[in-house]
Amino acid sequence: MKKQIIIAIIAITLTASYLSLAHAWNLLSTFNTGATVTPISEPITNPAKPIKSCSSAVQVALLLDVSGSMNGLIEQAKSQLWKIMNELAVLEKPDGESDLEMALYVYGSSNNGNEKNEILKLLDFTTDVDLFSQKLFALETSGSEEYAGEVIGKSLSELEWRAGEDHLKVIYIAGNESFDQGRISYAASCGQAVERSIVVNTIFCGDRSQGRQLEWEKGAVAGKGSYFHIDHNEKTVYIETPFDQQINQLNQQLNNTYIPYGAGGAGKIQQQKLQDSNAGSYSASNMAERSKFKASKKYKAESWDLIDAYKKDKKIATEKENLPAELQNHSLAELEAKILKITEDRELIKKQINAKTKLRTEFITNASKEPTNEHSLEGSIKKSIDKIAKERGFIKGKE
Repeated sequence: MKKQIIIAIIAITLTASYLSLAHAWNLLSTFNTGATVTPISEPITNPAKPIKSCSSAVQVALLLDVSGSMNGLIEQAKSQLWKIMNELAVLEKPDGESDLEMALYVYGSSNNGNEKNEILKLLDFTTDVDLFSQKLFALETSGSEEYAGEVIGKSLSELEWRAGEDHLKVIYIAGNESFDQGRISYAASCGQAVERSIVVNTIFCGDRSQGRQLEWEKGAVAGKGSYFHIDHNEKTVYIETPFDQQINQLNQQLNNTYIPYGAGGAGKIQQQKLQDSNAGSYSASNMAERSKFKASKKYKAESWDLIDAYKKDKKIATEKENLPAELQNHSLAELEAKILKITEDRELIKKQINAKTKLRTEFITNASKEPTNEHSLEGSIKKSIDKIAKERGFIKGKE
């Protein structure tokens, strides 16, 4: 009997030790910005509707073909995400800041289960760019049926587009099969978009003349947008700079200023680190692009971060049940003093990142012999968004 008890105690001790080591390993892995981190066990669900804090908005819906031949397109979307986001982050109206909202659809994949015609909305319009990044990095390819007209139509009917012409509203659809597949006419869908002041840009993955034959250019004309063709299998090139590591070290300090708030706060802290790791898995230069975005006004965290939430509504400091355990015993005065100190620290770190980013941008400008490759996903979006922004009265604010 004693022997059985001793064996049981040893088994329990070994199991507890193993679980503790596993937990520690998972925590340490989230801080490694140079390696891929195992995704969180319970993926974060679609957020609530974005908080409309500004009178104008930049709304971008990305519609990606994920059929079997589109691995290169998905890779460009992931590896160029933060360059694209930084282009969008500076757009605003002359009279003030604009909201930045992103939405994501995929089409052409048989992995979409029972979704009709292999079309799936992955993300409603959101200001949560970490969630947008998560959805991109989870994409897989398979299938062959690609219904451009229908996916455009679904994005028009299912997404909450801002009303009126005071907003910059854009659809980017990318793929490589005939643009007129399916029962829904692309001309009809694009016409509906134009009626609502939404511009449809088409990006054909392949030769320019082939894209024209497959009616991708006609789709852009119908949507009052631009037609592009890209080499979707071309690898993204990064220019490393002496400032990348400095910026990324500051980003680690920036992460330390985020305090989880509410039921989903702890998961979002983990998600923030996970998307840092995904960006850093490409290069230190790419991670510096993400750090740049996180230091901008467009990186929103009021739904889960105590510091940003307090800026929106000071009453949240009184909601003890939503605070982390270590802060629940603070008096209101102590808590507000702590929030103020962390806010000041965050703003200082952001200024330091922006200062280093300016030096980094100058280095890249001097080192780069050619402008951004127009025949890439990033290049297509950059060229078209600049044109549309001018037409809609948007300017580039200070970075």
